[in-house]
Amino acid sequence: MALFGKKKKEETACCCGGNCNNESMAKAEVAKTEGASVKILGSGCAKCNQLEAATKAALEQLGMDTTIHHVTDFSQIASYGVMTTPALVVDGKVVSYGKVLKTDEVVKILQKVSKEQGG
Repeated sequence: MALFGKKKKEETACCCGGNCNNESMAKAEVAKTEGASVKILGSGCAKCNQLEAATKAALEQLGMDTTIHHVTDFSQIASYGVMTTPALVVDGKVVSYGKVLKTDEVVKILQKVSKEQGG
């Protein structure tokens, strides 16, 4: 019977194209937990850039002087559990992924996060 024949060799799929090792994963974890910040996760495509522009506008509108970090390293993106970009990360927490937010949507998210932190 063919059903009980040879077992197929299982291949493990890697999120970063085979470049996963302890060092790259450690760097991803450190980058994920570094200080209070706003990050855009994505490859640098047009949608990622649109989200970054909307986020910059939202920060200016709120009078917040926060640097936006654009993360393009797929092992770092995967460390957040994000599989669909662009994604917005505020203080290490993924607050949106898979869509381009408008400036007013980002403003609401930033206000909500600052209230949750007591700020």
